[in-house]
Amino acid sequence: MAPEIEDQETLPDQVIVVGVKVRDLGEVKKTQTDDPSIKVGDWVILDLDNDHTFGKVYLSPQYLPFTPPMRAMRKIIRKANEEDERNVIRQQRMAQEGHDFCLELIETLGLQMKLVEVFGSFLRRSLTFTYTADERIDFRQLVKDLARRFGCRIEMRQISTREEAGRLSGVDTCGLVLCCSSFLTDFKPVYPRGRGDGPMSNMDSHRIGVCGRLKCCLLYEEEDWTLVRRKPPALIRPMKR
Repeated sequence: MAPEIEDQETLPDQVIVVGVKVRDLGEVKKTQTDDPSIKVGDWVILDLDNDHTFGKVYLSPQYLPFTPPMRAMRKIIRKANEEDERNVIRQQRMAQEGHDFCLELIETLGLQMKLVEVFGSFLRRSLTFTYTADERIDFRQLVKDLARRFGCRIEMRQISTREEAGRLSGVDTCGLVLCCSSFLTDFKPVYPRGRGDGPMSNMDSHRIGVCGRLKCCLLYEEEDWTLVRRKPPALIRPMKR
């Protein structure tokens, strides 16, 4: 674990990070900041997906000697001021109201979709509704009713079940936090390959993640299996019968 900010002096190449939950949901993410005065419990404004949103600090500032190359480090724009905190409260209230009202409309309109999260924007007057669905959804009437209710721009954003699991977080059968919510930033397709040269003969339940798809960790096992298959035959020991 990286030392807390009070334990040492800042060096030129070091990065200051804090643990933040985006919109106070999901897993704690290490987030870069230039403000060492941020403390646990503070609200902060984040730059995320070409937009500004809020987060809550759960881990004190710490040093990292460098930014991990495999991780797209989020950036804290600033610690929330009084106006920002009032905006956070307003957005949380609108998000909850939007979530409840949207669920009612989905049932009334008979739409085959699962609502995941509702959130607003700090840059524009809008509400974004993320959802998962197996088929294409005609949500034109849904958007009209939502826009009439909230008087702002409505964005419907379909996400994959992997993205849903990564956003909401959880613990898998290995006892660890889901890879998609703890460190993965790029969701690559996982193909049903098994040990050896042939395809996986059966889909064992322990290979299926909470999202209902093959576990992301199988990507790393597949790399190891590929490397083994590429070794010269003389280096591969025959299996004992």
